[in-house]
Amino acid sequence: MSNVPRLQLHNVSRGFQTGEARLDILQTTNFAVHPGELVALVAPSGAGKSTLLHICGLLDRPDSGTVLINGQDTTGLDDKDLSSLRGQQIGFVYQFHHLLPEFDALENVMMPQLIAGLDKATARDRAMELLDYLHIGPRATHRPAELSGGEQQRVAIARAMANAPGLLLADEPTGNLDPGTSDHVFQVLLALVRAAGVSALIATHNLALAAKADRIITLQEGKVVAKEPVESAA
Repeated sequence: MSNVPRLQLHNVSRGFQTGEARLDILQTTNFAVHPGELVALVAPSGAGKSTLLHICGLLDRPDSGTVLINGQDTTGLDDKDLSSLRGQQIGFVYQFHHLLPEFDALENVMMPQLIAGLDKATARDRAMELLDYLHIGPRATHRPAELSGGEQQRVAIARAMANAPGLLLADEPTGNLDPGTSDHVFQVLLALVRAAGVSALIATHNLALAAKADRIITLQEGKVVAKEPVESAA
């Protein structure tokens, strides 16, 4: 297994101008996620989780510092090259599934592959393989409105993995689900990360789920730091 991190941030800073004041969200942030590693990001609302995820996913550019994907420095890439790299190397899962309502589960998972130029038969086979792995194959011909919340998120995970990305970014992927369904979806996600050998960074407020990750990190004063274990309430 390669020792090159799938994701690495080096001295990354990002802030926003609000009137005459400047709000610094990230300050000389450094961290890495390695192949086969699942890292949970747990931080209070407003701490900068979304900003961090957007920069990791090449959806936003840092004011300074370097973002490397599989060792590739993305600093000098134009928007077209960044979009291409996202499509090839990064998968996204959000709190809301964002499935296309007019297409069934199988078609939703095929879509990223077709956009990437894969032929329809190969895309269909890959999509069905993922849906079967996530134990939702029998629901492949159902549209999102016909699926439960947990089923919708499993389809969203399959779609994120459709182009076999090396890096998976998830923002509260179980936030809209009940506790039992949340645990099931997280276990499915964890199993897929392990089986595919991808790297995953998952933002969550659920400490019980975060505890199942390889590492837990948080944001303090704009920097990524290791999060101390939280003791269970008596």
